[in-house]
Amino acid sequence: MDASRSVYDRLLDRISTRTAQVGVIGLGYVGLPLAVAIARAGFPVSGFDIEAQKVESLNNGQSYIEAVTTTALAGQVASGRFRATADFAELAVCDVIIICVPTPLTKNREPDLSFVRNTAGSIAKRLRLGQLIVLESTTYPGTTDDVIRPILEETGLQSKIDFFLGFSPEREDPGNRSFEVATIPKVVAGDGVEAATLVQTFYQSVVKTVVPVSTTATAEAVKLTENIFRSVNIALVNELKVVLGAMGIDIWEVIEAAKSKPFGYMPFYPGPGLGGHCVPIDPFYLTWKAREYELPTRFIELAAEINTAMPRHVVDELAKALDRRCGKALSRSRILIIGLAYKKNVPDIRESPSLRLIELIEEWGGKAEFHDPHVREIPTTREHMAIKGRRSVELSEAALKDFDAVVVATDHDTIDYQAIADHALLIVDTRNVFGRLGLARETVVKA
Repeated sequence: MDASRSVYDRLLDRISTRTAQVGVIGLGYVGLPLAVAIARAGFPVSGFDIEAQKVESLNNGQSYIEAVTTTALAGQVASGRFRATADFAELAVCDVIIICVPTPLTKNREPDLSFVRNTAGSIAKRLRLGQLIVLESTTYPGTTDDVIRPILEETGLQSKIDFFLGFSPEREDPGNRSFEVATIPKVVAGDGVEAATLVQTFYQSVVKTVVPVSTTATAEAVKLTENIFRSVNIALVNELKVVLGAMGIDIWEVIEAAKSKPFGYMPFYPGPGLGGHCVPIDPFYLTWKAREYELPTRFIELAAEINTAMPRHVVDELAKALDRRCGKALSRSRILIIGLAYKKNVPDIRESPSLRLIELIEEWGGKAEFHDPHVREIPTTREHMAIKGRRSVELSEAALKDFDAVVVATDHDTIDYQAIADHALLIVDTRNVFGRLGLARETVVKA
């Protein structure tokens, strides 16, 4: 048996017997739930993060991610199967290393792979024979082969021989309690046959269903396809909302009727804009890569353009409603935004259109505040530094009457919509929440 074969066999045995030491880099919305799921499957797991406060919190059994309960985390910490660390030198002892770091966009809407490159560089410093490296961060097709592998092979070690490389796109849906890491099918791929076997064997130990594909680039394309599908269909209903609204037709009534068709139709819903770490960002990874092949992506880019324009559309409708119904200019108005998070029942504000709504209202000269039971304060963000530190206001009869208008941007279940319907002077509803709850009022405007 040659040396490369023995390296593979030893690693496969450690994975199969769940004695492989696993390292998860990046303990955010993706990395922490994955790390806990791997520990629950019986593997010893080290979670790596550069933020000392996160590391301390996790080692004390305190979770800061809603998808991971403190009870679940504390159980894995107490068992010894999970511990967090900021010491990346410990990567050297890991048999399996999973990368779960952000892949944002630059100001020019181009892929920012700095987190991925820096992480790969950190791994390269400790790379040794017989390790499996898996990228989970969403990215354009070819990243694993063209970015990760060259950085690791600068060490003199070679993929498929000395170490093994794979890609498995994360699939998270914050706030959706119907699914968790272990129950969401996992797409997997490896750089070569042996890497593919290792990746598949590992994830089969953690999740119920594994979906192998032929190459890492294919797996990277799967993730983009999933989110481009959502982006395009949401853009379609957002455009229909504007067009049908001009005709006096309620898009929400149209969708409710259309979804009664048992075939050939899937309901998507309009809103104030796209948010989250995937749908607003991922399509641009493919459009950027397509330019390398001199191919247009007009359909995808048009969808992104429509969705990006939605916050401005909402503010335009707000200004019209204030003028026509209240005889007041937006520039002299106080507006309350309901919901800062990008989707209901979660504290996640990444790419939230509510942040853009606040900025646009204040560009008009108005004053905007927010109420969100899941977000007490606007944290530091790269694009919205001017509004960081603002705190959620309490929802009360007096407060509601003190605002010139309320804009429902995120329809959290715990919001007192009855109180808003009874006391707000003007309501701009971007989620049809008042229609759904039977709280129709003359003061409600859909946008």
